[in-house]
Amino acid sequence: MSYSLAPVDLQFLRFFRCIAVSSVFFFLSGCAAYFDTSPKPELSAKVVQRLKSEEKLPLAMLSKSTPQTLNAALAEKDVRYKKLNLSLPLSNFSQTPAKPPETNRQLSIAEARAMGLSNNLDLKIALIEPSIAATYVSEEQAKFDDLIFANVKYANKDTPKLDSDVVSFTSVNEGSPLNNEVAKLNLLAQSTEQVDFEAGVIIPLRTGGKVTISTPFNYKQTDLYVPSEQYLAGMRFSISQPLLRSAGIDANVASIRIVRYQQNIVDLKTRLQSIRVLAAIDKAYWALYVAWEELDIQHQQYKIAEQNLAMVQRRVKEGLTAAIEINRAKMGVAERMASLIIAKTKLKVTQRKLMLLLNDDQYDLDTPIVFNTTTPPTLLNFNFERSALVEKAMSGRLELLEMELKLAADATKIDYLENQTLPLFMLDYSYGTQGRGDGLGGAYANSFDGQYDNWSVGLKMEIPLTNELRRSRLSRAVQQRLQRLTTRELKILTVRREIYDALDQVAQNWQLIIANRQSVVLAGINYTAELKQFNEGLRTMTEVLMALTKLAKTQIKEVKAIANYQVALIDLAYATGTLLGYGRVDLAQSVEE
Repeated sequence: MSYSLAPVDLQFLRFFRCIAVSSVFFFLSGCAAYFDTSPKPELSAKVVQRLKSEEKLPLAMLSKSTPQTLNAALAEKDVRYKKLNLSLPLSNFSQTPAKPPETNRQLSIAEARAMGLSNNLDLKIALIEPSIAATYVSEEQAKFDDLIFANVKYANKDTPKLDSDVVSFTSVNEGSPLNNEVAKLNLLAQSTEQVDFEAGVIIPLRTGGKVTISTPFNYKQTDLYVPSEQYLAGMRFSISQPLLRSAGIDANVASIRIVRYQQNIVDLKTRLQSIRVLAAIDKAYWALYVAWEELDIQHQQYKIAEQNLAMVQRRVKEGLTAAIEINRAKMGVAERMASLIIAKTKLKVTQRKLMLLLNDDQYDLDTPIVFNTTTPPTLLNFNFERSALVEKAMSGRLELLEMELKLAADATKIDYLENQTLPLFMLDYSYGTQGRGDGLGGAYANSFDGQYDNWSVGLKMEIPLTNELRRSRLSRAVQQRLQRLTTRELKILTVRREIYDALDQVAQNWQLIIANRQSVVLAGINYTAELKQFNEGLRTMTEVLMALTKLAKTQIKEVKAIANYQVALIDLAYATGTLLGYGRVDLAQSVEE
């Protein structure tokens, strides 16, 4: 019984074939651009804006009132500098070079920042991380790369006569003598040459499926008994598409979105590392400032002690003072010489710590060059709006944005694992044409006339009995996200605490500057009075030197309070996430340089 397709069936078959071919060209022509694999657009835009925007920390604008200068604050306390009757001004904070001027180098804090951001080894290590993260994104995107394949095989087979099956014949012609006859078949000896070739392209779909388009070709030549030669060619199209598990764009691009979140996290961490390096450089710079000021104070103390010794020796020679005072004055000179030596060593050690951060090839860690800090400290009192700074930190802290990215990655992972708990239903469809001819061209020409088409549809199903493996993975991902949500709340509280701590430290150190300045003035007055009473024979040189030592200690406390105030401003800028803006640093330009 034969069956022929009706005209309607042929039209349907040709229509379906056109749809299949059109779909293939659609996927070939740019399905990768049509389906978006990027993370949440609003979150990605926020990251890009945060990384490119200019950070700003307008201290004066964030102050509720006009910033107060140090002189104005001292005037409120009725503190006045009194000129001391000394050859060296004790309130002079100009740096006294410990080496000849030609070995000194003037260094501003802006130069230190530029050198550090260009040469710091920790930062150079961190700058490699974004490039590594980009390779993970490319690696995940590569799973959707189209694959071109080609297979070719040549075979030459010589077979002897072989026994085959016992069969019965059913003739198509009624009354044929072969009808219902039983016979044993034998395969005759043959010499066969055969060439099989197939080339095509495999297209992974973002919906989870896979499209394969290929063209097979077969050439077969047989010798002995009944020689033959045939060419077979055709076209094949097949598509395999999951319907539940691993189906849909979201499930199949989840890994790409996750690594893109991770790439953004690496970018934020790199910028955060730059901020930390910058903060370390700034703090090391002000530590060097303190070391210079301490050296200057100890140098002044030594000079004053020498002057006192000369004065005592003159008075002893004139018979105005007991000779024992000479020994006391010499002890004062020796003690201040020891303090001066310690201050010089401290300067070298402090400079070396800064040089380690700067890592400039021009200067060795043991360089004879002495760096003089030239940037004056900021001596303005700001009455900050605390709520405005907290709000700025909530939008400026990179750690909070990093936590937001991690939560987004967790959500994407959970969605993917939920999809993986579904049963597997796989729909397979294939369509092909075949033609035979005397040559390659004729075989391909016959394959397009639609006479020898073939197609198939299949469905594959897998349902786990317990599905415990996938449910456990989903449960773990949910618990990890809940843990991270709690961590974010803790991080927000930590950031708020850091803001308030930094504000209190700024206020404290400003008050310490005023208090220590008052102590310096009073200690200077006290020293002058002690020296005057020594000249009148009412005090010993020991008491004068004690007053001089007290003066040095108060001067050092004031210097440290000034440096601590600068560090507190740095901590405040870091806490609000605007340290680069506070330091007026263009990170991209600094790294390029």
